[in-house]
Amino acid sequence: METESRDFLNTPPVKTVRFGCTVAETLAKHKQGNSTDYELLRHQLADPDIKDAQIINWLQEFRSCVTQLTRDHEQLIYTILRLPWVGRSQTVVEEYMAFLSNLVSAQTVYLCACLKMVVSHFTPKRMMISEDGIDVSDSDEEDENLPRNFDQCHQALQLITRYVPSTSRFLLPILQENFPFIQKSSRTLECYVHNLLRVTVYMPTLRRDILEMIISKMLKLDVGASRSDIEEAEELALQQQKTKDQNEEGLFDMDEDLSADLPSKITVTAHPVAERLDSLMMVLMAYIKDICNVNGSLQVESAKELYRDLLSVFDKVVLPTHASCHVQYTLFYLCSFRLTLAEAFLDHLWKILQNPSQPAVLRQAAAGYMGSFLARAKFIPVLTVRACLDLLLPWIHQYIDSQDSSGRQAYCDIGLHGPFYTACQAVFYTLIFRHRAMLAGNMKEGLKYLQSLNLERVVMCQLNPLKVCLPSVTNMFAAITRKYQIVFCYTIIERNNRHMLPVVRSSAGGESISINTNPLDSFFPFDPYLLRRSGHLIDPLYQVWEELADTELPPTTKGNQCPNDDDDDFLSEETPKTEGFVGMTPSSYDSNLCSSYSMGSPPISFQ
Repeated sequence: METESRDFLNTPPVKTVRFGCTVAETLAKHKQGNSTDYELLRHQLADPDIKDAQIINWLQEFRSCVTQLTRDHEQLIYTILRLPWVGRSQTVVEEYMAFLSNLVSAQTVYLCACLKMVVSHFTPKRMMISEDGIDVSDSDEEDENLPRNFDQCHQALQLITRYVPSTSRFLLPILQENFPFIQKSSRTLECYVHNLLRVTVYMPTLRRDILEMIISKMLKLDVGASRSDIEEAEELALQQQKTKDQNEEGLFDMDEDLSADLPSKITVTAHPVAERLDSLMMVLMAYIKDICNVNGSLQVESAKELYRDLLSVFDKVVLPTHASCHVQYTLFYLCSFRLTLAEAFLDHLWKILQNPSQPAVLRQAAAGYMGSFLARAKFIPVLTVRACLDLLLPWIHQYIDSQDSSGRQAYCDIGLHGPFYTACQAVFYTLIFRHRAMLAGNMKEGLKYLQSLNLERVVMCQLNPLKVCLPSVTNMFAAITRKYQIVFCYTIIERNNRHMLPVVRSSAGGESISINTNPLDSFFPFDPYLLRRSGHLIDPLYQVWEELADTELPPTTKGNQCPNDDDDDFLSEETPKTEGFVGMTPSSYDSNLCSSYSMGSPPISFQ
């Protein structure tokens, strides 16, 4: 009875409950060449039905002789690390963490093995069930256990870090190696990403690298689910929902009002790859909000630090990636918290655009981001829009001056003038979306400002940007500027169409590439957001396209402005297909964890 009443944590037992030798005696026999008890010990530790009391006894004995557990006992240590400690009683968890602390302190050779063991618990375990005599992989472990299990893993990591300060250096590659394949379920991916983000809270030096890891994986999902594919999947889901409702109601024709309510019944993104991305966007944006806000109050310094980390990742992996549709909205969302962040982002893009030492492809991408951000972000005030135009237009005019003074005949060559053309398109695109706000209040002053931009010189210069820009942008810009008599573009547009002026795209061999309707490979990174669950965070911040009155439309589009009433964007019929464009450069490359945070919010605040 005395043995039963002892303190399991502080008084190691003399013998185990399973056989007569202590761990120390077993290790001594093994060293002398007698491995019978040693192998029996490994076998008993691997027992899937091992009890809590047995685990506690073993761990206490191992702690008492941890200095003897050298590299020679590697297989024994790996057996101990496979013990099912997560989710066990609090006593087992505490004893296991004490063992880990002793082990990494005395035998640092096992640090990486311990880290791999902890990280392996960052995703729910799969369970096999039998259906009709066939073993199949069922859903993950019970949701209500996940928050507690994840808490225990992070407690273990923090404890290891306390004893081995260099842990972070070894942890990062392990986190990378254990990242689930992007084909895994949404829940598996979001659990892992959620736990990676929790690591950044107590290991802040790893945050930038972890964010880069996560966003790189999300980009692969993003470019794997093209805008057209998502829209097709959504349309199919809508038709299926209509058919289902008709069958349930016994109706052959649905009321128009009922049909209009159908999208609200579909709560998940129909495209499977996009749905996985949607769940990760929910987790990442919940993290951004938690890091930047405490009790509803913005923490300015925390927001600035996170902005710097996200901007670094943006430069490295997002900006060079062509045709991503959604991942860039993480920075869009963060910038909505404070105007100074949005202005800093615009200033950063501007510096890339006007820097001749940057690759032209990145300068063009920066211009696309700048124009799209100015056009679509509701939280950008008119004063900031004007400030950006006051940077872009003088640069464009200086560029035209440099071509005029060169003494050479200027012509449309995207290979030579790509940044110039994308800067012009950014200006046109911005004015299309923001001209109403710029003219509101004081029409006279607004018109005076727009006239001061000298847009006529831009559209009439020999470089002929109206020929190169996306036709839908050109036509809409022409309609708006004609209405307000700022500049008349139709003569140039008609001349371009009539003469079919060649657009040269120089290849490596000096040969011209054939003309297409989108010679700039125009990419508007903040086009309408299509993911359903995370979309509710973006919708209040987003400037949708507002149709022009018939008097504002170009002659060719009157009465036919919007072939599809559901289209948000005047570009919808002309935006180029971008499938297959994974990246511009070689470097390119919620959640339902538990019922208490459906929609992707983490169960534990990141604060």
